[in-house]
Amino acid sequence: MLLMLNIHYSHAYEIVRPDHLVTTPSVMITPYRDGFGNWCSRIVAPAGRTTISTSAIVRSNGIPDAVVPTARQFEVSELPEDSLVYLLASRYCESDLLAQIAWQHFGNTQPGWARVQAICDFVHNHIRFDYSQARPTRTAMEAYNERTGVCRDFAHLAVAFCRAMNIPARYCTGYLGDIGLPPPYRPGDFAGWFEAYLGGQWYAFDPRNNTPKIGRILIARGRDAVDVAISTTFGPNTLASFTVTCDEVAKP
Repeated sequence: MLLMLNIHYSHAYEIVRPDHLVTTPSVMITPYRDGFGNWCSRIVAPAGRTTISTSAIVRSNGIPDAVVPTARQFEVSELPEDSLVYLLASRYCESDLLAQIAWQHFGNTQPGWARVQAICDFVHNHIRFDYSQARPTRTAMEAYNERTGVCRDFAHLAVAFCRAMNIPARYCTGYLGDIGLPPPYRPGDFAGWFEAYLGGQWYAFDPRNNTPKIGRILIARGRDAVDVAISTTFGPNTLASFTVTCDEVAKP
C-alpha cells in the first residue's frame, strides 16, 4: 500500500503534536517524498484486517483563506516552469475536452482573480453535493454532465476550467473542519479543494464551500486525485470502515 496521510511539509511549523502513522498489526513503514514533494509512506499489509491511523494537533493562525481581487493572471510566456505541468490535461481533469465549454462560459470574464472566482461560482451552483453519489472514477467532464458529486468533483471541474483558460491549477487534499461555523457539523471526511497560480503565488479556492474557510490543513498537492490518494492498494482489498475527525481544541 502507498499511503498519503501526513501533513504537508509546508505546514510543519504549525504542528504541535506530530502525526505519526500507526498500523495494527505493526508493520515496517518506509517514508519517501513523491515527485510533487508530498510526504508518503509504503507498507506491505499482511493478510487479514489492518488498521491504519494517525492523529495530530496543529496550531492554525485562525485567518480565513486569502482573498486578493488584484491578483493578476499571467500570460503563459510569463509563467515559471514548475507551474506549467498544472496547465496540462490529466486523468480526472480533461481540460482539453472542456476547453470550448470553458471559453463559452468564462471567455468574457476579467482575467485574474475574478475569472477564477467566476469559475468557482459556476461550479458551486452547477454541481449538487450528494455523498451517496460519490464515485472514485468520475472525471471533470462527467461531473459537468451529471451535475452531482462530492468535493473532489467540484475541485476537478474547477481545475479543468482554470487550465482550459490558461490558469495553472493544482488539486489539493487535506483536513477542513468547521471552525468558526455554528453546529450542527457535517460528518468528518478528507476535503478536496484546489490552488490557482495568480499574481506570482498559489492561492486556495474551494468551489464546494465557495467561501473563505479557517483551519485548512494541507496533506498533498498534485495534478488531480490520482496524485493525492490517501491510499493506493495493489491487490484485492475491502475497506471495512473509515473515520476522519477534525475538531477545534481548547488552548492549553
